[in-house]
Amino acid sequence: MEHNRSYLLWAGLALASAVLAIEPVLWLIQSWRDPSYQSYGALYGLLLAGLVLLSLTSSRPQGPDRRGRVFAVFLGAACVRLGGQVLAVNILSALALALDVFALAVFLRLDQRRIALSPMWLAALFLFCLPLGPILERVAGFPLQVMSAHVACAMLSPFFPDLLCEGVRLRVGGVDVLVDLPCSGAVGLLQLVSLWACLNALYRPALLPALGGGLLIAAATVLGNGLRITLLAAGLAQGIDTMAPTLHSLIGLGTLALVALTIVLLYRPKPARLSPARITTFSLPRVLHFPAVVSALGLSLAIISAPRAPVDQSAPVPPTELPGQLLGHPAQEVALSDVERAYFATYGGTARKVQFGPMGVNVVRTTSPLRHLHSPATCLLGMGYQVRFLGTRFDPLPSSVYEATGPDGQVWTVAVSFVSGDGQRTAGVGEAVWSWLNGSSREWRSIQRITPKSMSDPDRAAYEAAVLAALDL
Repeated sequence: MEHNRSYLLWAGLALASAVLAIEPVLWLIQSWRDPSYQSYGALYGLLLAGLVLLSLTSSRPQGPDRRGRVFAVFLGAACVRLGGQVLAVNILSALALALDVFALAVFLRLDQRRIALSPMWLAALFLFCLPLGPILERVAGFPLQVMSAHVACAMLSPFFPDLLCEGVRLRVGGVDVLVDLPCSGAVGLLQLVSLWACLNALYRPALLPALGGGLLIAAATVLGNGLRITLLAAGLAQGIDTMAPTLHSLIGLGTLALVALTIVLLYRPKPARLSPARITTFSLPRVLHFPAVVSALGLSLAIISAPRAPVDQSAPVPPTELPGQLLGHPAQEVALSDVERAYFATYGGTARKVQFGPMGVNVVRTTSPLRHLHSPATCLLGMGYQVRFLGTRFDPLPSSVYEATGPDGQVWTVAVSFVSGDGQRTAGVGEAVWSWLNGSSREWRSIQRITPKSMSDPDRAAYEAAVLAALDL
C-alpha cells in the first residue's frame, strides 16, 4: 500500500484503535498505581519503550512495505476488546492492547531496521505490563506448589533419610516445611518468561524453536524454585533460620539469578528466515478508504457501548450466619463500602464484616472463587496497609497468616482460611480456585479472622476457636 496516498485510511484506523484502547489503557495505568495489584507493569512498559526507541534510532527501514497486515490486526483487537467488554473482564480488554503494540511495531517497520525487533515478541513482552502475578498465583499457583514440592523432595531425599513428603508439606529433620503460595515460584516464573520474550524480540526466532526454548526455560524455572525450597528446608533442618527476611531474600534472589544467567548465556536462537509468503501485503482500493474508516469507527463505538454480561457471576448464596456475641463482646455489623456493594451486586456472592470488640471476622461466600476470592493482602495493600506474610499453620484450621500495619501505625494479625461447601479446607486461594476449576468443589467461603498484634497468644487462640465453633468448623 502506498503510504503517501493513504493518510485518511491510516488516520481513521488509528482513531478507531484509540477509541477501543482508551478504557483498557486507563485501567492498565491504574493497575500500575494501585498497590493491591502488586504489579511491576510500569517497569516492563519502560523496557518496551526503550527497545522501540533504540530500534527507531538505529536506521531507516529496509525492504518491502508490509504494513497492510495492520488491518487484520485491527479486526483481531476489536474482537478481543468486544469479549472483554461483554464478559466484564478488564484484563481481557487489556489483552487487545498487545495486538495494538504488534500493529504499531509493524507500522514503524521495527523488524526492518539495523537493530531489528520482532513485532510478535514485542507484543508478547507487552503482556507483562499487565498484572499477571496475582492471576497466575490464583489459577496455576497450586500446581506450581505441587511441582516445586516434588522437586525439593527429590533433592532432599539423598541427604535426609527421615524426609516425609505429603503433597505440598515436607517434614525434614523434625521440621515441618510447607510449600505455600508465595513459595510456588509464580513470580519468578513470570520474570524469567518475560526475559525469554525479551530475548525473542531481539533474536526474532521462528515460532516452534522459540516455544521449545520456552518450555525448557519453564522447566528450569521450576527446578530453580525447587532448589530454593531445598536450601530453605535444609537450612531449617540444620537449625539455621532461613526464613529470616534477609537470608530468605538472598536465597531466593540467588537461585533466580542462577537460572536467569543460564538463560542469557545458553539461549541463542537463530533469526527466522522470511519466506515469500511472509512478505506479501494487502492493498485496499482507494475508493474503499472512506467506507473502511467509517466502518472501523462505527465498530469501535458499538464495541465500547456493548452491554456487559459477565459469565462468572456467583449463583445466589445466603450470607453466612454469625453469632450475636463472642467471648462476651456483642457483634457490631460493619457496613460494606460503596465499591464493595456495587461489586457484589454485579458479580453475585455475599460478604459480611462483623466486629467483636477489637476483633473482627470477614466472610465472603461465592460459587465463583476465581472472581471473588483472594489473599487479604490484595485488599489491605489497596487500603494503604503494609502487609507481611508470616507463614501457614494447620491448627485448628489450615490458615495463611499475615501481619498488617495500618496507616495509623496499628498492627494486626490476619488469618485466612478457605472452606468449600463439601468440606474441603485449605490455607491457599490457589488450591481453592484449582479445586473449583476441576469441578470438585463449587461453593467456597473465605474466612478472615482479624486480631490486634498485641493480643496474647492464648486469647487469640480462644477467639479463633470461638469463631470456628460458631461457624461449625
